[in-house]
Amino acid sequence: MNIGFDIPEYKKIRVIIDTDAACEADDPFAIVQALLSPKLIVKGILAEHFGVPGSMMKSYDEILTILDAMDMDVPVFKGQDGTLKEDDSISEAADFIIKEAMRDDEKPLFVLCQGAVSNIAKAIESDPEIIKRMTVIWIGTHGEAPCKAPFREFNAGNDIDAANLLLQSGVDLWLVPSQVYSTITIGIAEIKRRISPCGKIGEHLYNNLIEYNNSEGAGWTQGESWSLGDSPAIAIAINPGCGRYKTAHAPVVADDTSSVESSETPLVRIYTDVDSRYILEDLIAKLELFCGMCD
Repeated sequence: MNIGFDIPEYKKIRVIIDTDAACEADDPFAIVQALLSPKLIVKGILAEHFGVPGSMMKSYDEILTILDAMDMDVPVFKGQDGTLKEDDSISEAADFIIKEAMRDDEKPLFVLCQGAVSNIAKAIESDPEIIKRMTVIWIGTHGEAPCKAPFREFNAGNDIDAANLLLQSGVDLWLVPSQVYSTITIGIAEIKRRISPCGKIGEHLYNNLIEYNNSEGAGWTQGESWSLGDSPAIAIAINPGCGRYKTAHAPVVADDTSSVESSETPLVRIYTDVDSRYILEDLIAKLELFCGMCD
């Protein structure tokens, strides 16, 4: 997608976006940012469930809505229809991860996970050979152990078996935990003033957020602001140095989503903070450029 500038070919990376796009209002913003980023060659978008029957298909439909609003054509794949225990089939999303990971390509592959990790876990379970052929960035868990859950962490909690399979797999894993992803705060007034005027997709992002904010399911929100908590997965893929991180043993996710300590789990990268204004301004500037190119 042309937004008026490009970067050298050798700096580009392949990405697969795994998203529970219809869960609430932050995923669509992250998807748009990825699609508008010259560094990211989006090979496919995978629909992820979010813990309720039929949710994977809702995510699939929302992805198609976003692509239609942007007049873009990107492969979209249906994911697991539930948790690892609920769905033992290999979805087209899991199959696509395996095929893309095993494909001969000098550009590194990143899988950007913005929800439960049922699709990537099923892919790893089905073909462990892919573990050494990709990097996974996941918005999830309460981070470095030990950490008692201050609340049930949604993404890990929607498939704890998948979470622990991924965390213990040995894949190159970069975690963005709850105390970090919750800081990507933007006011609804700013979204209305700066994002909603950006064409059909800007209007969709704003209206989709307002609809959810006014629904019964949004009782947990503050009312006038939103946390675009999935966007760090995109921003870190673009610029891994947009936050600080440490290396630690992967946590084990308990039933209540607490992070339990284990010296036997692999070492992973855990982000301790990210630059929220960089992330938000990058999204908004790209939307403005995109809108200008479409005029």
